[in-house]
Amino acid sequence: MKSITVEQLQAWRQDGTPHTLVDIREPYERSVSHLDGLHIPMSEVMNRLSELPQDGPLVIHCRSGARSAAVTQALTLQHGMDNVHNLTGGIMAWASKIEPQMDVA
Repeated sequence: MKSITVEQLQAWRQDGTPHTLVDIREPYERSVSHLDGLHIPMSEVMNRLSELPQDGPLVIHCRSGARSAAVTQALTLQHGMDNVHNLTGGIMAWASKIEPQMDVA
């Protein structure tokens, strides 16, 4: 399974590296804080595969990285998607290392 650190994601965002960020947290979690990108709750991802772009890396994230690791693995192993990355540490790591003022639910 591929993973990406919050520092690597920040570099991608700053230098314009194409990617799609997919937040798989529940709506109540996303309402507290979020990063730009798609929002598809974990329970809906497999039913909404057609909404995932096929033309570049996907970065899957949740609160801490555990749920997104499971989704990343499923997309890779069950659906043959090879350009999917788990955001290590999730939005908690982002808030800790990149945006300390961000609240996280």
